[in-house]
Amino acid sequence: MRYETMLAVALVLAIMLTACAPAALPPTEPSLTEPPAATDTQAAAEMPTAGIPITGEATVNVSESTEFGPILVDGEGFSLYLFMADTQGSGTSTCGADDGCATEWPPLISQGSPIAGDGVDATLLGTITRDDGLLQVTYNGWPLYLFEEDTAAGDTNGQGIDEFGGLWFLVSPTGEAIQ
Repeated sequence: MRYETMLAVALVLAIMLTACAPAALPPTEPSLTEPPAATDTQAAAEMPTAGIPITGEATVNVSESTEFGPILVDGEGFSLYLFMADTQGSGTSTCGADDGCATEWPPLISQGSPIAGDGVDATLLGTITRDDGLLQVTYNGWPLYLFEEDTAAGDTNGQGIDEFGGLWFLVSPTGEAIQ
């Protein structure tokens, strides 16, 4: 009889412990079978602007053009331009998406402070906030742009073009238009 009593007590204790146990918490580690959820940063990094994906801080470098001498280029070696219709140091860009300007002349966008490569004066780098809320890189107070028809690093097809109400010029390492 003693064995049956002990077995009954053990069974009652087991039931009580199970009933009083805290609810199971969801696992804190993501499942290995589920793809990771996109974070806000990932979503922002994948958001295209005028056909150019934003992937982090923009880098500005100096490259040697055989025709124009030292010019500013982006981190991939594509030529950078300034738009004479912009006002140097105004903090605004006149090249917007509404008239197609930002499609043909995509702004150089950064997700933070731009990075100065070799030969670039870091004190001349800055950003402005565009009408769409994105940060556009500036140099010596000029908003910087790429040119849609520059299809390879080193192309300078946008030099001296008169479009969208102003002239477009390559940018020297001193931050001036190369005319």
